[in-house]
Amino acid sequence: MINVLGKQIRERLHNGERVYGTHSVSFGNPLSAKWSTGMEQDFVFICTEHIPIDRTEVAAMCRLYADNGISPMVRIPYPDKYWANMTIEGGAQGIVAPYVETVEQVKDLVGAVKYRPIKGEFLQEMLDGTRQPNAKLSNYLNEFNRDLYLIVGIESVEAIDNLESLISIEGVDGVFLGPHDITCSMGIPEEYDNPEFIDTIVDVIKRCRARGRGVGIHMDSTLDLCKPFFEAGMNFILNGADETKMIKLIRDEFQLLRQRYGDKFIHSGNMENQSERIVY
Repeated sequence: MINVLGKQIRERLHNGERVYGTHSVSFGNPLSAKWSTGMEQDFVFICTEHIPIDRTEVAAMCRLYADNGISPMVRIPYPDKYWANMTIEGGAQGIVAPYVETVEQVKDLVGAVKYRPIKGEFLQEMLDGTRQPNAKLSNYLNEFNRDLYLIVGIESVEAIDNLESLISIEGVDGVFLGPHDITCSMGIPEEYDNPEFIDTIVDVIKRCRARGRGVGIHMDSTLDLCKPFFEAGMNFILNGADETKMIKLIRDEFQLLRQRYGDKFIHSGNMENQSERIVY
């Protein structure tokens, strides 16, 4: 088995090669992590912003997936350098920072991900460009952090308007587009087939690829509405979530069996499909 290291994910994000993975909601135990290696995914996306899992669980998941050749990337609760560093110490290779809107946020995240373990005034001067590490330290930092990569969440009109400033900072490897928050910010909540939304995403993808940054949107990538995104150069393929995929498959099979054998569903409670309410 070829071990997918973060360095490989980072390089592919920059050079335009596609990387594939899904949001792991259900595959949190050792057996599931092992079984999921047969899914041919390059990375696994673990969310601590919307999913109630603690630091110990996240660390265990990161170690399990990494040991099985899948690069673990973790969406931290908010764009914070301390959360980024803490999550890396737990085993994450990729950090996804949600709802980033300012250059200052990006610089702090780059410092936490790419310049570990430097902190304090030394780090701030490096980020400001007023101080450079000597060759020995520079080589050490590159090796120490070789499998780490940073993906910033562009999830609002404000962030899209400021995109060039955010992704021009050295150390940003990719962009995460959150369709739910973006459509809400645009005033067209959950209108994912709205031409205005599709045109906006296509434009963002082209701008990211022009800068050599990986870019992807968290949706079911098999949907026809995602075709323009692939055609525009999207190469960070975060294909839905394991939970939504499994629930749809099992639900469809139960419906097929009931129709085939003339049975009715006896459930009389709330039938809202909660799987579709997972926030991307």
